[in-house]
Amino acid sequence: MLRAGVWKPRSKPGQFEGIGEEALPWIKEAAKENGLLTAVEVAKPKHVELCLKHQIDMLWLGARTSVNPFMVQDIADSLKGADIDIMVKNPVCPDLHLWIGAIQRIAQAGVRKIIAVHRGFHINKISKYRNVPLWSIPLQLKTEIPNLPVICDPSHIAGNRELISEVAEHALALNMNGLMMEVHHKPEQALTDPLQQITPLMMTKILAELQNANMQEPLKKIKAIRSLIDESDYQMLETLAERMTLAKDIGKLKKMTKTGVLQADRLNDIIADRLNRAEQLGLSKSFVNDIMQLIHEESVAIQSK
Repeated sequence: MLRAGVWKPRSKPGQFEGIGEEALPWIKEAAKENGLLTAVEVAKPKHVELCLKHQIDMLWLGARTSVNPFMVQDIADSLKGADIDIMVKNPVCPDLHLWIGAIQRIAQAGVRKIIAVHRGFHINKISKYRNVPLWSIPLQLKTEIPNLPVICDPSHIAGNRELISEVAEHALALNMNGLMMEVHHKPEQALTDPLQQITPLMMTKILAELQNANMQEPLKKIKAIRSLIDESDYQMLETLAERMTLAKDIGKLKKMTKTGVLQADRLNDIIADRLNRAEQLGLSKSFVNDIMQLIHEESVAIQSK
């Protein structure tokens, strides 16, 4: 499928924002010459109307659109009665429910085929990627909506053509259903995102490497799952750091009010509540009890300083 942007949302005015309707016949002609279907990004009902007029085969909602329920609903309303497939990119923020909500709004408009697109998330975290993948979120989406195809956009995740191959490999190892990659015959001349675009030759090479990698599929999956474990561990450490900061803050207030650091009743309530939650999540109570005791000991130590 030929995926081509006609309207390009930009952060600041004055930047290249696409050609608009004039480019729609160009896309149809290029696709026809190469035996491909067409896909165009839409951000408002007028875009939908023009794409339907020019018989574009598939539309997609970008990350800046799917983050706004009002915009998604307007587009959904304009799709009622139209026989066209829709791709929905994840919102720019890491919010699974917002992504699911956008998908549901499109589904309620009567769209029969919807494909989710994982393009990474913008978070306040240093990363080698332009948009941090947070693979656990698209995997959770596949769990929440089992029959929904989820494809990956390694171009927007990587932000750097040198990283696209490894992101694509990782996506397929995690059973993503396809790839969306940005290809340009002269990437350095691209009017948007030139650093993340690859040449047709590079795309052919990447696809060949991915096909050859199928021979070592189990090893690829182990590597992919290990990266998910790393991601989960980092999130857990950040949560623990936040937890200890809160302990430090409450310790200061206890000193001001001359409240004792150790409160047995409070501890018992916490442990009982967390063990109940652990059971709901299918975790071992003894395991969680040990963790909570250690967290409590560290919190008391911090508050006693």
